[in-house]
Amino acid sequence: MAGITTYESDSRNRIAPESIMENQMLGLEIVDGHAVKAPADYQDPDELYRMLIGRIRKYHPSTDVSMVEKAYRIAKNAHEGQCRKSGEPYIIHPLWVAIILADLEMDKETIVAGMLHDVVEDTVMTEEGIKEEFGEEVALLVDGVTKLGQLSYSSDKLEVQAENLRKMFLAMAKDIRVIIIKLADRLHNMRTLQFMRPEKQKEKAKETMDIYAPIAQRLGISKIKTELDDLALKYSQPEVFYDLVDQINARKTEREEFVQQIVEEVSQHIKNAGIKAEINGRVKHFFSIYKKMVNQDKTVDQIYDLFAVRIIVDSVKDCYAALGVIHEMYTPIPGRFKDYIAMPKANMYQSLHTTLMSSVGQPFEIQIRTQEMHKTAEYGIAAHWKYKESNDGKKNVKAQEEEKLNWLRQILEWQRDMSDNREFLSMLKGDLDLFAEDVYCFTPNGDVKSLPNGSTPVDFAYAIHSAVGNKMVGARVNGKLVNIDYKIQNGDRIEILTSQNSRGPSRDWLNIVKSTQAKNKINQWFKKEFKEENIIRGKEMVAAYCKAKTITLSDIMKPKYQEVVQKKYGFRDWDSVLAAIGHGGLKEGQVVNRLVEEYGKEHKQEITDEVVLEKVAEAAKNKVHIAKSKSGIVVKGIDDMAVRFSRCCNPVPGDEIVGFVTRGRGLSIHRTDCVNMLHLTEAERARLIDAEWESDVAEKAGGQYLAEIKMYAHDRQGLLMEMSKIFTECKIDVKSMNVRTSKQGTATIEAGFIVHGREELSLVVKKLRQLEGVIDIERAVG
Repeated sequence: MAGITTYESDSRNRIAPESIMENQMLGLEIVDGHAVKAPADYQDPDELYRMLIGRIRKYHPSTDVSMVEKAYRIAKNAHEGQCRKSGEPYIIHPLWVAIILADLEMDKETIVAGMLHDVVEDTVMTEEGIKEEFGEEVALLVDGVTKLGQLSYSSDKLEVQAENLRKMFLAMAKDIRVIIIKLADRLHNMRTLQFMRPEKQKEKAKETMDIYAPIAQRLGISKIKTELDDLALKYSQPEVFYDLVDQINARKTEREEFVQQIVEEVSQHIKNAGIKAEINGRVKHFFSIYKKMVNQDKTVDQIYDLFAVRIIVDSVKDCYAALGVIHEMYTPIPGRFKDYIAMPKANMYQSLHTTLMSSVGQPFEIQIRTQEMHKTAEYGIAAHWKYKESNDGKKNVKAQEEEKLNWLRQILEWQRDMSDNREFLSMLKGDLDLFAEDVYCFTPNGDVKSLPNGSTPVDFAYAIHSAVGNKMVGARVNGKLVNIDYKIQNGDRIEILTSQNSRGPSRDWLNIVKSTQAKNKINQWFKKEFKEENIIRGKEMVAAYCKAKTITLSDIMKPKYQEVVQKKYGFRDWDSVLAAIGHGGLKEGQVVNRLVEEYGKEHKQEITDEVVLEKVAEAAKNKVHIAKSKSGIVVKGIDDMAVRFSRCCNPVPGDEIVGFVTRGRGLSIHRTDCVNMLHLTEAERARLIDAEWESDVAEKAGGQYLAEIKMYAHDRQGLLMEMSKIFTECKIDVKSMNVRTSKQGTATIEAGFIVHGREELSLVVKKLRQLEGVIDIERAVG
């Protein structure tokens, strides 16, 4: 228990541990505020199962756990013989997923589905078998989690990412418990990420930051969200993470004494005021501190609310009474009070936040909330999935869940209206922005609206309805007419003036609105309003491009080719593609070139040996001179033949080269030492043509060539970094790099990069040879 100090008193006050992540590093699990045996010690499945049942009994003592027991037995048998990367039995993972769900106090069906979430994909168990054993509800949950598990995520593939996010939200709409299980699954995988390769750790950490943590935030499950954030930071930026841990731990004893003093002072005053309360102190979790340091450009010592004291009372009335006591004790820091009870966050989070100055000049934050608010803050939508057993044994889900899912329905409604994946992803990322401060204002009827900080009356109008925004002609704030670029302040009462004679939004509005929702609705209006014009303009631009490139339009405008383009760019019909070209969202060249590519696949020119040899005879009269300009490869001495540089040896200016006339792909330029050229048959040698570079080819504008090298070196730390430094200093654009290390400690590094000629390539190779531990460097051949 080294490193954790726990305080107890009669008034239920204690200091909570610094952070879930800190406890994990210390190998401790925190149960009810106390450090207990570490999760890593619970490697026996039966012991883990007993822990699971114990946790279910805590919040539902009378529930029948026979279904959970059967699920454990079936999952254990199904995963028999399977192991995780850590070497432990695979059943450990679904057991921990079930325990995390039990910690969220989920219903039996969810816990059972969590236990079985991998059996369909990884074992012989089928969906029908699950339905037969556990009923349709569990089968649907397992099926939903299995399908989500098959989604791939890549931050550099925008369309795929958008599509996957759509599927996730559709799964949420079907049954929100699917996502809660998926969050629990991801949390345990992140807890055991140390057994993965470093590149896999970074990939999973980024995926967690981009998708899972924002969803946990939107569902209000801070219990999972904060741990996911900390773990993602630990593996995506380990240096930053451990530096932050060291900084926070540097003055740990002093900090604990400070927080304990605050807790005791507050406790006494709250008790004297006759308010029943539970009070505890903590340091905020690492990721939250890190984001504030980055966003506010501050050091750890400069973060105001590094310390937080939480006061949990019985009623809303007691919340405000406690606030009065606190503000009488300490000096509040101006502008640092937030009332999330009167104006809850979008995920239904409620609490009073106030930042105060202690008697020793150290700022700290106090959060005041009721027990019910605390449950919602910790468990989010999971807190509203609790059920009561009615007389007929059926479940009744609390009505508040409906309000929590409003944002989800809104996202689904928006995505149905959008033909463009990029537009959807842009909107979604804006909606899930975790760190944007909100501003709260009122409608004329007194309803509260939450908007991003810096929003204008135009944002407000579109938050009401698209029709209100499109017909807006002015606005009143607190009864006074204001300009449409007025920045809304907290508490403003806003009235939008509309007119049926309005011509619609102005393009200038896009520069003044803050919310992604408003921007998208304005863009949609312009796309819809001018769709016909954009389609006509798009057709004209495509036709003009084809004419300039001597492409026959009728050849490439076939439905099957158009479908390929629609799928590639995420459009539902060809008119949408033309409209996108018309308003500048797509380049006509991109679209036409893809159509030509599809046409070419079906109309490959058949070239006979006779034609090939005839071309060779024609070209043999003169040497072929190769140059390269901005417009591509220039060949002197040969006509009507496509020319390309071979990828097997990647010749660059200065290399000795030879031409090889292929069947169907024109002239291929190789280095004379290329393995493929050295092993030609006699018949194939008849197709060779003498070739050489033009004397000034390296000086030609835009002449860029791909060079590939293979470097052998003794494996050591920092080698790749030193290589990167050389490439950067030489202003070399690296296109690919592959590293392999043998058991003997020899690293083979294959690198592909752009050079302007052999001279530049030689310079780079010379510098690389000077690095410590380099054995040899050779050009990649064949």
